[in-house]
Amino acid sequence: MNAPVRADDAPRLEDFPYRLSDNVRFADLDPNGHVNNAVYASYFETGRVTLVKDLSMGLMPAGLGWIMVRLDIHFRAELHWPGQIELGLGLVKFGRTSTTFDQVVFSEGRCVASAKAVTVMIDEATRRPTPLPAEVKQNFRRWVRRGVNPDGE
Repeated sequence: MNAPVRADDAPRLEDFPYRLSDNVRFADLDPNGHVNNAVYASYFETGRVTLVKDLSMGLMPAGLGWIMVRLDIHFRAELHWPGQIELGLGLVKFGRTSTTFDQVVFSEGRCVASAKAVTVMIDEATRRPTPLPAEVKQNFRRWVRRGVNPDGE
């Protein structure tokens, strides 16, 4: 059985090198008046897609793309409208064809959700996984989460 998460185990936003701000939308709410659990997947997607689709980052070579294969979300606190959120992302692992990210959503200085996301690079023509090019791995290095070695060494 997993031990309960303690407050001091909460992620710190400063450990996530890629960050952006967003707004909580009224449409994000469920009948209970807080942000619906499914919306968090969209928040996390916004963080990843904003990073990798920015062609200046060098993370999407021509003919290659990314697909999501896993998203594990830890809901830590309720989030309400209106409000602003801070999204954080840090690369934590390189696989042969994949990348693993830790991601967070912060509101008013508090982590309200965290996630681990795994994406796989594919050849857009064959739709099959393809090894990460060396230049993509190098370009991701500036986005490594503080205190992590993504090569697993």
